[in-house]
Amino acid sequence: MPLSFRFGTVGSPAATPSSPGGSVGGIRYAASIGLDALELAWVQGVRVSETTCDGIRQAAEEKGIALSVHAPYYINLNADKEKWPRLRRYLMDAAFFGHLAGVTDVVFHPGTYFGRSPGEVLEVVVPRLQDCVNELRANKNPVKLRPEMMGKPAVIGSVEDILSLARIVGVAPCIDFTHLHARNGQGSMNSYEEWAALLGEYRRELGYAALNELHIHLSGIAYNDKGERNHLILEDSDLDFPAIFRALHAAGAKGRILCESPVLEVDALRLKQMWKEVSGEEE
Repeated sequence: MPLSFRFGTVGSPAATPSSPGGSVGGIRYAASIGLDALELAWVQGVRVSETTCDGIRQAAEEKGIALSVHAPYYINLNADKEKWPRLRRYLMDAAFFGHLAGVTDVVFHPGTYFGRSPGEVLEVVVPRLQDCVNELRANKNPVKLRPEMMGKPAVIGSVEDILSLARIVGVAPCIDFTHLHARNGQGSMNSYEEWAALLGEYRRELGYAALNELHIHLSGIAYNDKGERNHLILEDSDLDFPAIFRALHAAGAKGRILCESPVLEVDALRLKQMWKEVSGEEE
């Protein structure tokens, strides 16, 4: 029986051999060590050819690896009018070439508030994101855009922000449990009850079926009073991973869990083992 969640890394595993290397090598290596998902880290720009995308797609299909993309960091749905067309292109390129590569989901950082209230910002962000989705569907591109829940209070990406975008526009969230733990700078959001409440809100806003296709980021995290600082290995973090898994299991959730730890595949495999222990599932 397959597990309820696929596990993988954001970016190719650290020990990916140099030949063939790249995304194809990352896919093959991930499969060889027991992972079955990979988020391509196109975070500095979308610099792939259609030929490269074809190779990535073929490798993923051959190895049974579910693919997503992390789009460039530069995207900001709240950018000024002059900058927005260029930043929009980053998102649309990630979706276009990602689709060619066999990707089903495109994760991206939504942007910053620039000191404005979330309500004001959503008035700008919603029509821009809707326009992106409309263009993708008009071009028969089925990839899901997934704005990510973020780890600093100064940026767009609270639970409320992301669920609002998902409900209004029809995109799907990327739930980053790690970021939510760090967002308010106090290390809250760290109990079974809080995670169960989050998943309950998710279900009420987006429907039960949405719990069957979750896209999750999970790793350790360091933070201060301004929110996240950097990712940590699992054992150096104060995040209660079993509590997260218990909440996911109780909710009947399914999907993908991608690790951003400094020791990518090592901690991805630890998370997979932890899920099996909590859920009682076996492959």
